[in-house]
Amino acid sequence: MPPRLRLTGITKRYAATLANSDVNLTIGPGEIHALLGENGAGKSTLVKIIYGFVRPDSGEIAWEGEPVQIPDPNAARKLGVGMVFQHFSLFESLTVAENIALGLGATETIAELTKRIEEISRRYGLAVTPTRHVHHLSVGERQRVEIVRCLLQSPRLLIMDEPTSVLTPQEAEGLFDVLRRLSSEGCSVLYISHKLEEIKALCERATVLRGGRVVGHCDPRISSEQQMAEMMIGGALPVAHRTSALHEGAPCLQIERLSLPADEPFGTNLRDISLTLRDGEILGVAGVAGNGQKEILAVLSGERLSPDAGSVRVCGTAAGHLGPTARRRLGLAFIPEERIGRGAVGEFSLTENGLLTAYGSGFVRGGLIRFGAIAQYARDIIKRFVVKAAGIEARGSSLSGGNMQKFIVGREMGTNPRVLLAAHPTWGVDIGAAIAIRQALMDLAAAGSGVLVVSEDLAELFEISDKIAVLFHGRLSVPKPTNETSIEEVGLLMGGGTEAGASPVVAHAA
Repeated sequence: MPPRLRLTGITKRYAATLANSDVNLTIGPGEIHALLGENGAGKSTLVKIIYGFVRPDSGEIAWEGEPVQIPDPNAARKLGVGMVFQHFSLFESLTVAENIALGLGATETIAELTKRIEEISRRYGLAVTPTRHVHHLSVGERQRVEIVRCLLQSPRLLIMDEPTSVLTPQEAEGLFDVLRRLSSEGCSVLYISHKLEEIKALCERATVLRGGRVVGHCDPRISSEQQMAEMMIGGALPVAHRTSALHEGAPCLQIERLSLPADEPFGTNLRDISLTLRDGEILGVAGVAGNGQKEILAVLSGERLSPDAGSVRVCGTAAGHLGPTARRRLGLAFIPEERIGRGAVGEFSLTENGLLTAYGSGFVRGGLIRFGAIAQYARDIIKRFVVKAAGIEARGSSLSGGNMQKFIVGREMGTNPRVLLAAHPTWGVDIGAAIAIRQALMDLAAAGSGVLVVSEDLAELFEISDKIAVLFHGRLSVPKPTNETSIEEVGLLMGGGTEAGASPVVAHAA
């Protein structure tokens, strides 16, 4: 049988940037094929070409042995290509069912489509509520919507771009079962992920990109994670390590008996939450998406005020009535889960995006912006976190997701905060960048700052956290030292279970 998809000599240039250079790629029927590379290696451009979002400057595309042109996503879908994007293509003001209807170009009624969504959700264990508005959904829930939308198309080639970035291990394993089932039915899968343990567990072949070019192929079932990582980065893999031992510092962030109803119909009520974060400590908060992560981060960052719902103290100051700007003046910084829209403005330059939250660090004097200083600040971030961009005047939307994430992380850490809130800090970044970000978080804690990390990546939390707590249905478990718990125990709590010999998940965690 001919290959399901064959790319020959694909080249794409954006001004001075060569995104893809003479790329060849072959995917067979029923094959699960990995596409590996660092952020900015050219993966996203290549899959956008396959899906019709981008036209190549040169090269050929063959579908099941026949040359084809793919001028737009509608043409790709007619061929049988489905894609789950790393950056969600959803309208926030519409419901889940309405978004899926737009993506499918469906002629059926919303009521009929709702039944099909519910059927697919049950069949594949991807919980979504068709009537919910997208702006009420967490990042993890939005990811499920994208996956369900793709599965409804019965694709013959399914492109997955970082599909497990915000899924729990259990959800990810469920997705793998879905992909294996689709593969056994003849559907091909092109799988992009920076989680190399997933690549080894799922994929049978891998193509590695670096600098827009194919630099190698391997069988992930045979190659080690380190070998694949070194192919991606073109050298030895760095190792993250804690630079100093944990010390019991003073409290820098405290919540006492915080109870707050959700401010939206499908939100999560926060129930009697207490916690204490200390200087020099990294506290990890695990939980399945939609269990109150968005709500607790809004309360801690000042996006939602809580003057009468319980005590919130930032660096010793009562802060329940203070907004984000006032809390930043107290020493708090925040890395939100959504890069574009909340973390950065896509149409702003990197210099302007640097100014968004760092303006209080000496970059504005007497109401005037110190453009030279903020430009140097942007350059320092780009250099320290190896952000691949055309320069400090590059628009945020021109960067790959991982590079934009590195810039936001660098901007927030560059202010030397006493408290850092980090939501999914390594979401969608390559393995080298993830190690660098984790190292930066540990260095910040070693310098005396308190760091609260909300993540569904349990391996990451166990690597960097001093203590771990679990959020379930708006309640927070008692934080436990990382060396006194296990991934299995935390996973049980994430599902609403209990520790061996302990009571159910409790709220008090001071």
